[in-house]
Amino acid sequence: MKGRVLFTCMLVCVFLWSSSGQNSAPEAVLNCCEGDVLFLLDSSGSVSSYDYSRMLGFLSELLLPFSLGEDQVRVSLLQVGTQPRLEFGFDSHNSQTGLQGALGNTKPLRGDTNTEEALRMAKDWVLKPGGGAGAREELPRVLVWLTDGVKPGDVIGPMEKLREEGVAVLVISTGHGNYQVLRQVVTPPVESHLYFVDIDDMSIITEDLRDAIIEILRAERLQVRDVSTDSAMLQWRPVLAGLTGYYEIRFGPAPSLGVSEREARGPGTSPSTSGSHYQRLTRPGDSSMARLMDLKPDTTYMATLTPKSNLQVLNPLSVTFTTKPEVLSPTVVTVSDSGANSVRVSWGPLQPESVQSFQVEYMALPGGKLHMTTVGQGQNSTLLTNLQPDTQYLVTVSARHSSGRERAMSVKVCTEEVRPALADLQLTTVGSDSVQVDWKASVDGLRGYWLTWEGQGIHGSTAAPRSSLYLPSNSLSTRLTHLPPATRVCVSPVYRTARGEGLCCMAQFHSDASVWGHRS
Repeated sequence: MKGRVLFTCMLVCVFLWSSSGQNSAPEAVLNCCEGDVLFLLDSSGSVSSYDYSRMLGFLSELLLPFSLGEDQVRVSLLQVGTQPRLEFGFDSHNSQTGLQGALGNTKPLRGDTNTEEALRMAKDWVLKPGGGAGAREELPRVLVWLTDGVKPGDVIGPMEKLREEGVAVLVISTGHGNYQVLRQVVTPPVESHLYFVDIDDMSIITEDLRDAIIEILRAERLQVRDVSTDSAMLQWRPVLAGLTGYYEIRFGPAPSLGVSEREARGPGTSPSTSGSHYQRLTRPGDSSMARLMDLKPDTTYMATLTPKSNLQVLNPLSVTFTTKPEVLSPTVVTVSDSGANSVRVSWGPLQPESVQSFQVEYMALPGGKLHMTTVGQGQNSTLLTNLQPDTQYLVTVSARHSSGRERAMSVKVCTEEVRPALADLQLTTVGSDSVQVDWKASVDGLRGYWLTWEGQGIHGSTAAPRSSLYLPSNSLSTRLTHLPPATRVCVSPVYRTARGEGLCCMAQFHSDASVWGHRS
C-alpha cells in the first residue's frame, strides 16, 4: 500500500515540475481576443489526485499563449466541491507568470460534486456583467466546464439560463458522462464545444479547444476605414497604452496565393510584407491610427502592425483591403434651365488634380451639325445657346485626364417649343346672359384653345363653379350663354407640350356695352 501511494506522489511531483517550466510565454503570443473565460473545475472526491493534476496541466497548456489583461483575455477559476470556491477572479492575474503560478498552487476541494451551487455562483456573481468578480460589460463571456462526468447533478436548467444570458458554454468530460445531458448544456456547435477525452490524452484536444475559445473571443483589433483610390485609414486598439514602445507598420500589395498555400497558413496568419515592394511607418505607443498614402487604385493591399515593446511580447496583426477603382470624370451629366433656344449642361466630379480640360459636343438629332466648346478644368457646367426650339439634342461631355486617358458621357435633351401668347381677346355681350368671345393668335404649332369662365361676386370673390371648354385650332370665336351677371372669361392657346400665355376679360350684363380683354 505504501508503495502505491509513494508511486502516485512521484508521478504528481514529476508532472508539476514539468509544468512549472512552461511559465514563459512563447514568442507568438495570441494577441487576438478580448473577453472573460471562467473555468469550472471539478475537484470533488470523485476526481483522483492524478486526474486533478492532469486537468491543471491541461489548463496551463491551454491558456499559455493568450495575452492577458484589461484589454485582452481575463481568466477566472471556480472549483466544484461540497462548498464551491472561487480560486481567483477575472481581475486577479494580468500576466502569464501570475496565472501559471496560481494554477500550480491550486488545491482540490474534495467532498460532493455540488455543480448546481457552482453554476448559481457563476450566474449570479462571477459571470454577471459588472458583478463583484469583475466580468466586463458588452464583451464575450465563456464558461468551460471540466468534469469527470460522475453525478454532475441537475445542470441542464442552470446551464440554459447562462446561455440565455449570452454565456457560451463548453464542456470537457474525462469520464463516462451522459452524452445526452452534456450535449444539451453546451452552446452549438456541439462538435467544437463538447469533448470526451481520456485523462492521459487531454493534450490532443488542446489546440481544438483553444481555437473554439478564440472563435468566440476574437476581437477586431486591426481595421481599415475610409478606403479611397489612393489612401486608407488604419485603426487599431492601443495595446501598448501604458507601455514603453512603438508600432511598426508595413504595407504593400498583397502577394497572390494559391489555395494550398492559404490552407497551409491556416486562420490567424498572413503572408509577409517583408518583400521589396512595401512601405514602412512608425507610430508612438499611445497612437491608434495611421493613414496609408500613395496607394494604387483597385489594388489589394496587406498591412501588418507590429507592436514593439521591451516589457511584453505581442504578435503582429495583419489585415487586407482593396482600394477603390479609379474614378474618371465625368461620372454624371445633368441638364437644367432648359428653354426654347438654350440649355445648361452640368457634370462631375471636377477632379482638377487629374483633369486637364472638359470638351462639350452637341448636335441636333437626327443628323444635325456638330458643335463643340471647351471649358477649363475647374468648370463644371456651361450654357449651350442658339439652339433650335422643340428639338432633341445629343450632348457629350468628355474629360481629358493628365494620365492621357479620356472618358466621355452623353445625354439627350429636348429644347422647349415656342409657345406665343394669345394676341387679343374681345367679349361682346349678347342679350342679358350671353357673350360673344373673339380672339386672335399665332397659328404656328397651335393644337387648340382652352376656355374657362366663372361667375364673380363682390370684391372679385368666386360666385359660381368654374366651367371649361376645349376648341380646335381653327376656332377664333365662340358664344357662351346662361352666364352670371359678372363673369370672368379666359382663353389660353394650347401647344404640343403645354399651354401658352392666355388673356382674361370680365363680362358685365348691366348694360349693352362691349368689354375689351386685358391680360390676367
